[in-house]
Amino acid sequence: MTGPRGFDDFDDVDGFAGPRHVEHLDDMDETDRTEHGTERTFAALPPARGRGFAQTWWGQAWLKALEDTALDSEQLKAGRALARAGAVGAVSVRPGRITGVVRNRDGGAHRSDVLLQRLGDDEWDRLLDMAVERAGHIAALLDRDMPPHLVEDAAAAGVELLPGIGDLEPECDCEAWDHCRHTAALCYQVARLLDQDPFVLFLMRGRDERVVLDELQFRSVTRAEPARDEDGPEPDEGVDATEAFAAGCILPPLPASPELPLEPGSPPSLDIETRPAEGVDGEALEFLALQTAAEAHRLLSEALAPQHGQRPLTSPLTLEQDAVRLATGASGRDFAARLAVASGRSGAELALAVRAWRYAGADAVSALEDSIPPTAESLARARAAVEGAWEDDERPVLSEEGRRWTSADTGAQVRADEDGRWWPFRQEGGQWVPAGVPARDPATALATAQGAD
Repeated sequence: MTGPRGFDDFDDVDGFAGPRHVEHLDDMDETDRTEHGTERTFAALPPARGRGFAQTWWGQAWLKALEDTALDSEQLKAGRALARAGAVGAVSVRPGRITGVVRNRDGGAHRSDVLLQRLGDDEWDRLLDMAVERAGHIAALLDRDMPPHLVEDAAAAGVELLPGIGDLEPECDCEAWDHCRHTAALCYQVARLLDQDPFVLFLMRGRDERVVLDELQFRSVTRAEPARDEDGPEPDEGVDATEAFAAGCILPPLPASPELPLEPGSPPSLDIETRPAEGVDGEALEFLALQTAAEAHRLLSEALAPQHGQRPLTSPLTLEQDAVRLATGASGRDFAARLAVASGRSGAELALAVRAWRYAGADAVSALEDSIPPTAESLARARAAVEGAWEDDERPVLSEEGRRWTSADTGAQVRADEDGRWWPFRQEGGQWVPAGVPARDPATALATAQGAD
């Protein structure tokens, strides 16, 4: 094995034997997967330099449980550095326990375990019954995704699928009584595994992927079968599949999906001899009609895209946000000035908001105007992300103000939002202006703000 050593390199550590098989998540498919009972072992992952440990929301929820549980932030920081450097070997996952061997910088190895409460049979019944009631949950799980509503609905049914505060119990042969650097490194590594395969969480909670999917399929079929009344008439036997297939050829095919027009259509001209009614601004009405046609074209483009059903729903725009959206198409007209007044902005402020909108829509405008006050929890997560984004000898000098981190030497700034994204800004003409799309870690956002690709 090249790179960081896995379990096989530490068979002599505390009598721990190496795994019987190793799975590589990047190449994993149904034909390659071999399950030995209810235990799976994943190969050591490469170092995670320059990237965050969790990209998905469920991976981030796992890390939040770790950071809320650990009492010593210095141990978390040290564990994050070990995981980032690739010091965690192969990781074994089984119901209620994850195990890994973690090397210190001096080469010493420690076996570390993290325990998680398994769900009882009654809890599994409630979870699976709830999942089959919603077709979207089953479809997402089959697509190796974990929709947020699944966790919310499970919690409503009294089943906590994701770990909460105090749910991750550490054990390490370094004999630390709380999370040490070794168990913290193991948890950071597990977040990367969860990113690529959310079924790892189900296994930790007590059941492997095959059992969960087979049970979901069985319950779906059982729920779909109508109950027979013993005293009633015999159920309809239906149509033979061969006959139905043969009859299908005489039916006309479904029409093809409409092609997306190259550009939005033009609304009817309002330049007519009849004067508009009192209080109706004809030019403004024509402008709004043009913008509506452009928005309809955009929505149709998204609806015809292959990944349309997998995109998250967005919140409705506020009046101030919609004014910025309209202003993006108001060049060459006096409507921009009117929209600035209507949204409580100056002309320069609206121009900056339009620039932000063109990068990432309403979220970018919120980052520019910093209109949502940060919570103590989000600030703590942001500080931890800044601490872990660079090695100690590579970290730039940044000054913190609220949830903004500024590099005075380069005229660059990054801002954290409540969703854990980092927005790049650069200084132009004595003010901070948007510099690009958001990133999931501050190092990438700062590089964008400094002009890197």
